[in-house]
Amino acid sequence: MKKITFTLTLILALVVSGYSQDVISSSGSTTPGNGGFSNEIHVNFLNLIWFGSLEVGFERYLSDDHSLEFKGFINDRFGINNEKNGKKYKTNSLQASMNFYFGDGDNGRFFLFPLAKLRFGDFEEPADGGGVQTTDMTAFILGAGAGYKWELSKNFAFGPFASVGRNFSDDVTDRFSGIEFNAGFNLGYRF
Repeated sequence: MKKITFTLTLILALVVSGYSQDVISSSGSTTPGNGGFSNEIHVNFLNLIWFGSLEVGFERYLSDDHSLEFKGFINDRFGINNEKNGKKYKTNSLQASMNFYFGDGDNGRFFLFPLAKLRFGDFEEPADGGGVQTTDMTAFILGAGAGYKWELSKNFAFGPFASVGRNFSDDVTDRFSGIEFNAGFNLGYRF
């Protein structure tokens, strides 16, 4: 049921973005800070290749200097952990953030963002003496991050980012840590 809800939410976000219009800035022009486009869809291809974790984002530019971003994580990991030695993440997440862009670079800009994330699912690992030990990974996470975004061409942008967050789940904190690190490299298409 959770997977169906997540998939429907992601599809709805994509449909809404398809019908969206250009954002007009206070100067009367479309947002020049992102090439005149109002939307961007991106994938964190580093985590996809390295961990098999799919991280897809939709970014809506509200002005030249800030945007609202929604991300969906399928097979989300706690931080940058792998699934070796019988460990299995059965988790998905939804994240919202507000990106604030700085600088006047022609080909790229730095950005900072606060984030709120909701993770749901379980983590399984072999238990001492046989069997499987399950940890409920459902957690609410607040954090912040930073990154850089280069404009490759008229429609494509890419760049690294990193974030740190604090989760508010006793089960997750008991098994892992209360602090979670995430990083990656996004490749995005603007429209």
